Amino acid sequence: MPSNIALFSAIVGEQHVLTNKDDLENYGQDWSRLYTPAPSFILRPGTTAEVSKIMAVAYEHEIAVVPSGGRTGLSGGAVALNGEVVISLERMNQISSFNSVDRTVTCGAGVITQQLQEYALEQNLYYPVDFASAGSSHIGGNIATNAGGIKVLKYGLTRDWVVGLTLVTAKGEILKLNKGLVKNATGYDLRHLIIGSEGTLGIVTEAEMTLTDQPKNPTVMLLALESLSDVSNLLVHFQSAMDLLAFEFFSHQALQKVLTHRDVKKPFEHDANFYVLMEFESDGDEAMESALAAFEQAAENEWLVDGLISQSQQQAEELWVYREGISESISHYPPYKNDIAVKPSQVGDFLQQVDHFVNENYPDFENIWFGHIGDGNLHLNILKPENLGLEDFKQQCAKANPSIFTILQSFDGSISAEHGVGLVKKDYLSFSRSDIEIQLMKSIKRTFDPINILNPGKLFK
Repeated sequence: MPSNIALFSAIVGEQHVLTNKDDLENYGQDWSRLYTPAPSFILRPGTTAEVSKIMAVAYEHEIAVVPSGGRTGLSGGAVALNGEVVISLERMNQISSFNSVDRTVTCGAGVITQQLQEYALEQNLYYPVDFASAGSSHIGGNIATNAGGIKVLKYGLTRDWVVGLTLVTAKGEILKLNKGLVKNATGYDLRHLIIGSEGTLGIVTEAEMTLTDQPKNPTVMLLALESLSDVSNLLVHFQSAMDLLAFEFFSHQALQKVLTHRDVKKPFEHDANFYVLMEFESDGDEAMESALAAFEQAAENEWLVDGLISQSQQQAEELWVYREGISESISHYPPYKNDIAVKPSQVGDFLQQVDHFVNENYPDFENIWFGHIGDGNLHLNILKPENLGLEDFKQQCAKANPSIFTILQSFDGSISAEHGVGLVKKDYLSFSRSDIEIQLMKSIKRTFDPINILNPGKLFK
């Protein structure tokens, strides 16, 4: 161990090699909190060249590494379980250049998502990938999991905003992928192979991201409804009436957790079973009139029982708290999270089948549902009962997973919509991928990482 540290401290400097217990625990796990981390030590490189030298040494000595960003993942993708060396990219947090013609910005993998969002606003532009952990997550981590968030309906996933990547391979080679081009028809686009690969094929150290126009007067409407089947009706109805930026869903149980955790008042006098939060552009009287007319028609069709609409940016942010505060409000249980996806048209039927299964077979478990209904992404959070130990809870959830994923498979859905596979879901990959697909993916892994030192044990068994 000391000799290994010496090999790497010569590259990054002794002050950037962390070995104390608190650092090992902090850098060795992600937000899933389902595993006990056990890294050897932590490295904090400051440049792509340093990452390249680290990987060259790691490859020569067959030392396994775990790339680390903001560690806001929920699938165990950034967990170091078996003495791996954690490579934290947090020092690589500079936005190095902006091109106003191309509308692109070059940033280190350690740039925080919110940092990029704020930088874009300073240029009178917009970076639209957004989610509850935007203040903590890193761009490199977003790329590793192809993060989505709350505005996929309008703007797509992280993949849609990456026009260039700097990648360090397992052997320490430095690759420049796509180089910011809009059109590039020269064979396999390795950039898109890396996006979503969870650090198993290489370490992203820098990314060229594209920006877009700011939305005009984003306005939020919060709707209360009694029937799950009305969610799809509302999506079709409002999509035809306005240009939606987001269409989010959460259950009454989820709202109750936020009201208990946060100092916020109930949105409606009377409780409802489900809630939909929509955001749309309202750049004039005509757009607002269309929105109100659509609301009135939905009420006449009895698709909703109540509603609120923001009158200012502050009110819009306050309404978003009911949705964005859910994850934080349940984090102390801890929850067993399933981040799953079906086609938007299938959401109602799928959710009802899963809810019925969990209630019938695990009556002591509390289910907290929320998600990005507009793109078919649901988050099922099963909360640990107070009187049940963590390991027993994990085992019971793991026992339930095959049944839940069998239901998901019948809908041709995905076991992971935006959180990645990591450790939590690697045993269930076959529910979403065929045997041939998995073998091809493993072949790709061997090509990029022949001795299996890049985030080993993640994604595959």
